[in-house]
Amino acid sequence: MTLVYACIAPHGDETIRAITPKQKQRSFRVTEQGLKTLASHVVRSRPDTIVIATPHNLRLWKEIGVVTAQNSSGKLIGENRRSVSLKVRCDVEFSHQLLIKASKRGLPVVGANYGSSEGEMSDLPMDWGTLVPLWFILRKKNWHPRVSIVTPSREIPLIQNMKFGQIIAEIMEHTSKKFVFIASADQAHAHKKSGPYGFNRAAAKYDYIMMNAIKANNLTSILRLKSRFVEAAKPDSLWQTAILAGIVERVKMKSQLFSYQVPTYYGMICAGYTRI
Repeated sequence: MTLVYACIAPHGDETIRAITPKQKQRSFRVTEQGLKTLASHVVRSRPDTIVIATPHNLRLWKEIGVVTAQNSSGKLIGENRRSVSLKVRCDVEFSHQLLIKASKRGLPVVGANYGSSEGEMSDLPMDWGTLVPLWFILRKKNWHPRVSIVTPSREIPLIQNMKFGQIIAEIMEHTSKKFVFIASADQAHAHKKSGPYGFNRAAAKYDYIMMNAIKANNLTSILRLKSRFVEAAKPDSLWQTAILAGIVERVKMKSQLFSYQVPTYYGMICAGYTRI
């Protein structure tokens, strides 16, 4: 089978109404609807495995992480003290294939398990970058795809994250399964002076460049961004999107921007990719 859908999905937990105070829900409505749209595309494509690249799981110095645990589970508690939780079974076979092939190609990759070597106790804690997009996709669905979690590296050349994406695509295109890829990504984090990263004009420019790259179906253009500019804008999207750039370089896909907003100090983009 093959890759059937890909997307860029934000992961701000305020998009989940159940754990967001009512006075804040309206501010995130545009992105909430965008996530629901993405989720509907994923559900309709009915993949066997969802591969998700998250910036908030393993932060490995100069290494790309591939989760090899059999399970991943997590819980989010909102400002209103209500919570949502999720547990998934991982596609260990795909993750091992990816780990071996990327290593043979000379990429800095490392596999990571947690708890026991196998069974129910082999359960890596699920970060919010994984949980939020998957919650929109899997909640109230009588459907349980396997999940493969990968984590990019910010310390290695950006092109290596892209090459990692190319390898993901190669494996997807030569297996008997249907796949969806999710780049879990919030955009620049320096939009508001009151935010934890302060204000920088680079934030708006970064988000504009990212939206143009999506609209033009030219994600490889983001590889040209200078490190000083990226540091000023404070995104957490660049490295996962570079992985997606590698995937769509190997599998021809058409992009569609569903939503963009800056409801707080960071930007949020919802975008989908369908095969041409």
